[in-house]
Amino acid sequence: MAKKGKKGQKNEYTEDGIKILAVNRKARFNYTVDESLECGIELVGTEVKSLRNGQFSFSDSYAIVNNLELFLIQLHITPYDHGNIHNHEPDRRRKLLAHKQEIKRLSRKVDEKGFTLIPMKVYLKNSKIKVELGICRGKNVQDKRHTIRDRDEKRAVAREFRQRI
Repeated sequence: MAKKGKKGQKNEYTEDGIKILAVNRKARFNYTVDESLECGIELVGTEVKSLRNGQFSFSDSYAIVNNLELFLIQLHITPYDHGNIHNHEPDRRRKLLAHKQEIKRLSRKVDEKGFTLIPMKVYLKNSKIKVELGICRGKNVQDKRHTIRDRDEKRAVAREFRQRI
């Protein structure tokens, strides 16, 4: 389902009403993702407008559990261009919204097994901004090399297939 935006440009919405704003591809390379969790994010002021415009960076961000609350650290949201003196602070901690039982489960997993909570993607779902958190374990150098080799092999096979057609 593609909706028309301003000036005739298409916004890419899926049939579920989801528009992906950004995907953390670097996280898939550096970590193996065991499972993922959808969280809401608590935003203030003009942060929503900046996120909708794609003016954010979450390549080095991660989430922590503190007193049964989930926080997103190092998510940089650029101040809104047309904002006023009440613009938001770009690098503040942002609270993630999840059920208490999910937060307890995440806390146990992160403490016991050495997992890390990494934001995998930021998207709009029914006009609300959501963050997909991945429960990740870091890759070592050999795993990264294996990932690169697999990607190169897939690219070579696709190239051969295109040339034969």
